[in-house]
Formats: sequence, C-alpha cells, structure tokens
Amino acid sequence: MHLIPSFATIASGVSIPYVEQGKGEPILFVHGSLCDYRYWFDQISGLSDDFRCVSVSLSHYWPADEACIQAEFSWRAHVAELGEFVAAMNFGPVHLVGHSRGGCVAFHVAREYPRLVKSLVLADPGGPLLLDHTMAHRSPPSVNALHSRVVDLISRHQVEPGLELFVDSVSEHGSWKRSPALFRRMATDNAGTLAKQFHDPLPAYSLETARDVKCKTLLIGGERSPRVYQNNVNKLTKWIGSVEQSTIRGASHGMNISHPGRFNRIVRALVES
Repeated sequence: MHLIPSFATIASGVSIPYVEQGKGEPILFVHGSLCDYRYWFDQISGLSDDFRCVSVSLSHYWPADEACIQAEFSWRAHVAELGEFVAAMNFGPVHLVGHSRGGCVAFHVAREYPRLVKSLVLADPGGPLLLDHTMAHRSPPSVNALHSRVVDLISRHQVEPGLELFVDSVSEHGSWKRSPALFRRMATDNAGTLAKQFHDPLPAYSLETARDVKCKTLLIGGERSPRVYQNNVNKLTKWIGSVEQSTIRGASHGMNISHPGRFNRIVRALVES
C-alpha cells in the first residue's frame, strides 16, 4: 500500500504526519515502539471500505520534521498531541485503536479526553500494573540490562542486531527475522527513538485509572504474547467497566501484522456494535 501523508498542525505547533483512507465513522490508529503510521496499513486496507481510517505518526517518529524532533518526547506529550489532533481534524468522537506503547497512550487519551473517544481498542497495551497502593510491577533488572544493550548496539551503528534483540524480547524469539520487509524498514527508520523511550517509563495501570475509562472498550491479546502483555489484558478486562476481551490464536505481540484478517474482524465487530 502506498499512501501519501498529510500534515496537521496542532495547537502546540507540532506538525503531525498522518494518512487516511475511506469514508464513514473515523477509526484512529496509534502505533507503538519503533513504528509510525505505516504500522497499520493492513488495517487501513481491510477496513477503509466502510470506515474513515486514519493512522498517525507521533512526534519523533518517521517522517518527523525538525519541529517534531525538538518537541518533548514523553507519553504525556503524545497523549496531549492525540487529543489536539482529534480536535484539530474535527472528527468528532473517534474509535481509537492503540498497540503496545500506543495502547498506553490511547488508554490515557480515553481517560483525559472522554468526549473525543467513542470506543477504545487496546492491543497488548504496554506499561506496568499497579497491583496495590504501594507496589507497581515494573521492568526487572534483566529487562533494563537488555535495553542498555539495545541502545549500545544502535549507538555503535549495529542497528539490525539491536533491533532484533529488542523486537524478539517484546514478541518471541525469531520475530525479527520473520517480520515483513516493511516492518523491518519502519523499525530501522525509528531506531533512534528507543533510547528516548527507555528514559520515559510508562505509567502504571491501576483500578482507579481504569475506572476513568467510560467508553466501550475491547482488549485484544496474542495467545503467544509475552506474559507482561497478557497480564495487562487480563487485569484491565477486570478493571474497566464496559469491556470485552479477545485473544488471537497463534499470534504474538505483532498480531495485527501476523494475523490482519482476524484482527480486522475483531475491530470491525466492536465498531459496528
């Protein structure tokens, strides 16, 4: 698929790249780590006959201009960007779909801008869980050591080994080598964002924050996704009020790429319900 990006200047002055196709109710797709608006091409292709499909690149991600690169890199900034983007585009409330880190961003957009979100889809949402009022489940030292190794490899221009190490760690062994060429090219284009991401830990999900999500919500997990994502899906399914849960059999973390037909049918069912 080849789509020419447009650019929307939001209230903060940042120019947000996005692609769109189709007419109807708007579905807004939010990418996660190493990705950009290209991550959702299979969803745009599969759903744009009936819906207005819009996919954004958050600031710092390809094809960011200088102003985007100079903007603050944080999940908080990305939440504000998305809220400003939806308002600037005058979509009305959108069906918001987020994956991994983008799932965490989408979760907080639904909390902070409830009038802008009609429904919410979280696919393997990233971030830790607050299991009680005193302890959050965060990355163990082994994960932090792996992240340091990834950044070191990329900084020494060993980009592909660094990306392979990271992608396999958030999915399953061999995922990088099995990934489509488009994904590998996209990840390479965004390799420089990983160091920034590792310095911006995602906030913990809690019962209190989950109760702030008032819209219809769907949690999608991959049957073979790492346990941290499965735990998030299971716990948020219990915590959010109006919620459904679906598991894609045989899929790991990149479920919308490896199993696009199944993923699209699940999203379509929620949007049309």
